[in-house]
Amino acid sequence: MAINLADYETGAEFDGDYDETLVALQERLGQIQAAYIANDRRAVIAIEGWDASGKGGAIRRLTGRWDPRFFEVWPIGAPTAEAKARHFLWRFWNKLPGDREINIFDRTWYGRVLVERVEGYCSESEWRRGYDEINEFEAQQKESGTPIIKLFMHVTQEEQDERFRKRLDNPWKRWKLTEDDFRNRAKRKDYLEAIQDMFARTDTRWAPWAAIDGNDKKAARIAALTHVADRLAENVSMDPPEPHQKIVDLAASHLGTEPED
Repeated sequence: MAINLADYETGAEFDGDYDETLVALQERLGQIQAAYIANDRRAVIAIEGWDASGKGGAIRRLTGRWDPRFFEVWPIGAPTAEAKARHFLWRFWNKLPGDREINIFDRTWYGRVLVERVEGYCSESEWRRGYDEINEFEAQQKESGTPIIKLFMHVTQEEQDERFRKRLDNPWKRWKLTEDDFRNRAKRKDYLEAIQDMFARTDTRWAPWAAIDGNDKKAARIAALTHVADRLAENVSMDPPEPHQKIVDLAASHLGTEPED
């Protein structure tokens, strides 16, 4: 069944101890990252959503206890002239993770069927073709050992407006408001149509979408981190690997000890 964003608008508060749950989730995510490093695995986390829907806050907490050497956050903006001269997926290929890495995309290749579609930055034939190109791209990643975890952070118009007002009232957050925010707000109906088409065409078995009710920030962060942790853990062994014999021998010669079982 296709995702219906109207099902993700309750804004229910998190039922539990937020700080305690967040710490436990971050510890779990840290252990999962260690499993990816130890097992030479890789993954992509792709995050889309409305302006002020909480993408940045979720990413900061997601990576709060990760080793910075083994992950990258890619904030995706408008394509450069160099990128425009190539296939739209070109600029994402060179940002994909290598072994032992988990890379996060703050906005993604779905710009082709969202902002580029709505704003007329590409032709109708180009964005319609984009669905198949994206599905094939994601299937290639999955088949080559790179699972893609996709989140869409959703907020209602009322909640988005309230967050815009708070940014305007805070002199240290006004920089977050841009002309694009209000341009996108004015075309919400068009974006909703594009988003629903996106879900219908790209919610695949190899790269399914997860919608997050972002109307309560704390509940949204817990939901987002829980989903990411669950999906990452499905794609890596969580059993601790055997120590490398060379390291064991070096430890024995230098430290006079061996690892405990």
